[in-house]
Amino acid sequence: MRRVYRTGGFEDLAGYARAVRTGDAIAVSGTAGIGDDGKAISPDVYEQTRHAFAIGVAAIEQLGGTVAHVTRTRIFLVPGADWRRAVEAHLEFFADVTPANTTLFVAELIPEGALVEVELEAVVTPDVG
Repeated sequence: MRRVYRTGGFEDLAGYARAVRTGDAIAVSGTAGIGDDGKAISPDVYEQTRHAFAIGVAAIEQLGGTVAHVTRTRIFLVPGADWRRAVEAHLEFFADVTPANTTLFVAELIPEGALVEVELEAVVTPDVG
């Protein structure tokens, strides 16, 4: 069974969902640290990363998972963004979970002012959480 969680905004414009659950697997789309106005919430990498992870974890929870079910994260940063600040936010959310992670720099993100974008994957199993 496929379940979809949508939050609107750019998702509606581009035709995708914030997160999709198929069976036990949940995939969260790339999520930037932006507010309801479509703009970056702060010029700080840590704040943007923390906000993006909060949105991603909330999407997982809407589809029946928890932060404990997160198996993989990805952090995409624009050149010059302080990766140390991004991984500080990652540590805050996932220190006890220790998912697989990839952190890398990319040329540019949408919208303007976005310094970081994150992706999450989770597997909801009864032996976790």
